[in-house]
Amino acid sequence: MKYTRVFADIDGESHFEDVEVEMKAIDFAPPAPPLSLSDFVEATQFAFLRAPAGWVGDWHPAPRRQMMIYLAGQIEGHTSDGRQRTFGPGSAVLVEDTTGKGHRSRVLGTEDVLMAVVQLSEGDAAG
Repeated sequence: MKYTRVFADIDGESHFEDVEVEMKAIDFAPPAPPLSLSDFVEATQFAFLRAPAGWVGDWHPAPRRQMMIYLAGQIEGHTSDGRQRTFGPGSAVLVEDTTGKGHRSRVLGTEDVLMAVVQLSEGDAAG
């Protein structure tokens, strides 16, 4: 499994990084057969977030470290290093550019974007 990390460097510029998550077979819900599971990451809060069609978020830092899990719709994200990516259902993005210039986002198409937002403890690594 992979997710995208958005982070700020020492100069405050934001970047994308692809992160590979190690998963191991584990008896997660016996007597069901084993499933692949990553390490758990401590979370502080969980919510659903909807961004309406046409929504644009100009340059902004993340309010806190959070994993955004896209459930519906498509969003385009821009980092200050000039890169852009599109995220849709099944995408997971760890947003941790809480300082610096931040990132820019906009909803693509006519469908609202629905996300699950998991806010993380400051020190924990995701995955």
